[in-house]
Amino acid sequence: MKREERRQAIMDLLVETRAVDLDDLADRFTVSKMTIHRDLDDLDQAGLLRKVRGGATIDAGTQFESDFRIRETQDAEAKARMARAALELVDPGMTVMVNDGSMAALLGGSLTEKAPLTVITNNAAVIDRLKEAPRVTLMALGGVFSAKFNGFFGMVTEDSLSRLRADIAFISAPAVSGLQAFHQDDNAVRAKRAMMAVADRKILMVNHQRFGRSALQSLARLTDFDTIITDAPPAPEARAHLDRAGIALIIAKD
Repeated sequence: MKREERRQAIMDLLVETRAVDLDDLADRFTVSKMTIHRDLDDLDQAGLLRKVRGGATIDAGTQFESDFRIRETQDAEAKARMARAALELVDPGMTVMVNDGSMAALLGGSLTEKAPLTVITNNAAVIDRLKEAPRVTLMALGGVFSAKFNGFFGMVTEDSLSRLRADIAFISAPAVSGLQAFHQDDNAVRAKRAMMAVADRKILMVNHQRFGRSALQSLARLTDFDTIITDAPPAPEARAHLDRAGIALIIAKD
């Protein structure tokens, strides 16, 4: 097996199992542990996985979020439920902001059901899905493209957002701890904050498994959002934090 084929096979295995063991990989591909180490180092450098002691994972860490191409294949049912719940908050005629992320991409593609709408987004997947949609005015934010997040970020993105206004913004986050939402990437944080600053209503979308986790960058306090949408009840301690703060929580049902 060629090197690139082996590395693709490692990524395919990670998508299926979320974590791999170095010794098992060496046996599976009949190569040395040093060869697997080099494979994992290169894939880690490319931002496709997070190397850990004895192997690798695609689960998020304080400084790591998996590549968009991986995330869009995961938790499809949960994302679909959250997208449907989010869509219920949208009325025809609104101006809607949608941030980066695989969950947000799913929501963005569904917005045609609520047309006519104006949709403002830095999410390349949303741009692709809505660029020919009837009765949707699409405002695609420019900036520096990130393949990892499949979106546009940076000064151009933030400056464009400062000149706009929206009825509602859908913001996703990979980590929530206590009453704080977190993200691993500072460019993504600034773009999300810029959207929040110009939206009348701010909706946080987060998988229930991401409660009780933190990441490198502080995004916002949960009280900065009008509503939180998740796919299943969070752990009791996390739910207690939300209830004490009086934060509206929507649990997306089937």
